[in-house]
Amino acid sequence: MDEAKKMALLALKALEEKKAEEVTVLDIGNISTLGDYFIIANGVNRNQVQAMADSVEEALGKAGFEPKNIEGYRNANWILLDYKDVIIHVFGKEDRDFYDLEHIWKDGIPVTKEDLMG
Repeated sequence: MDEAKKMALLALKALEEKKAEEVTVLDIGNISTLGDYFIIANGVNRNQVQAMADSVEEALGKAGFEPKNIEGYRNANWILLDYKDVIIHVFGKEDRDFYDLEHIWKDGIPVTKEDLMG
C-alpha cells in the first residue's frame, strides 16, 4: 500500500471514530498537483469538528506522518489538515454546504474505504 493511500485510510478511520458525517474521499491525483486525496467531512458542532481534527492528527502522528500545515483549528468552522499527499477538510455543516468542495472538485474520483484497503 502506498503512503498516500495508507494516510487516507488512517484519516478516514479516525474521522469515523469521532462519528464524522458525510465523509467523502476523492482521488484528485490525476487532476491536481495539490495531492493525491481530498477527504471532506463534517461534524455537528465546534467541539466535534475539533475532536475529529485531533483524532486525525493523532492517528497519522502515531503512524509517523506529520502535517505540513493545519489551519482553522481555533474557529473550527473549517479545519484544513494538509499532509501533502492527503488533504483533510473538516467542516461544520453550514460551512461545508456553503463551500461545496465536492462540486468544486467534481472531477475527482470518489473512493470507498474498501478501495483504500485494497
